[in-house]
Amino acid sequence: MATPIHYKDAEGLQTLVAGDFGAWSESVTVTQEMINQFADLSGDHMWLHVDVERCKKESPFRSTIAHGFLLLSMLSRFKSLPDVSTIVCGYSHMMNYGSDKLRFLGAVPVNSEIHVRCRIKEVSVEAKKTKVVAETQLSIVGKDSPSLLYELMFVYL
Repeated sequence: MATPIHYKDAEGLQTLVAGDFGAWSESVTVTQEMINQFADLSGDHMWLHVDVERCKKESPFRSTIAHGFLLLSMLSRFKSLPDVSTIVCGYSHMMNYGSDKLRFLGAVPVNSEIHVRCRIKEVSVEAKKTKVVAETQLSIVGKDSPSLLYELMFVYL
């Protein structure tokens, strides 16, 4: 286990910042059942996601595709970002602070295997909080370009 870094130790926290992404996570297959469940939960039943027969005939992908927000919601199931809550110490609580960037760069057809890789992009220590920006790429296994690019911010207080 790495030596803990206090959440106000600006120099120590900079050691978490990486120019390169980490290793790819294990993969997950996006199934039609997942897509249908997300459609029911979100109310987004656009045919490109749920109408298998129509997509075979009319979709440029010849299959249904995953909702972008389904893919975004799946990010937490991948464990590719180091668990910084076990590295950083001295804070009373940590919380989601929002997003800086979200891009849907390519469709993910049903039954695609996806994986992610992450990096800590930025850390800033301020008087009342320490902010961390984590960047995540989600890609179809075997494809060079990402399908989703996301920056999550969280803070230590």
